[in-house]
Amino acid sequence: MSEINRKCVKYISGTVILIGVISLLMYIASIIGWVTDWMMPVAVSVAFFLIMEVADILVWRMVSLKSPDFLTTFYSSVSGFRMLLALAALFVCYFCVDEGKMATFVVVFLIYYFVMLAHHAIFFAREANAKTVK
Repeated sequence: MSEINRKCVKYISGTVILIGVISLLMYIASIIGWVTDWMMPVAVSVAFFLIMEVADILVWRMVSLKSPDFLTTFYSSVSGFRMLLALAALFVCYFCVDEGKMATFVVVFLIYYFVMLAHHAIFFAREANAKTVK
């Protein structure tokens, strides 16, 4: 397996682990009573970020194999695209969720968003740093 494919598997497995940890923490918070009506926001957030992160790494693999000169543009554009998709997802959920439950939905979604954003930034910063060191 090539180095790029190995990094893709590492990124996807890290994403799955992080999403699992966040979901477990949400479950524990619901048992304690800190979060109520958490199931729908968690399900939407898990689906959104699994799809987003897998698509992100697959596009990264393609760009890194075919046009590595465009990687810096890719890093910037993915962050903007993720933010627009997240806003679109929240906009759609605004019409599907009761007003009283929207605050819980936004908080849960933002927790996933910021953790996945940090995961993305750390992974690709290391990758960009490794490219410049070589």
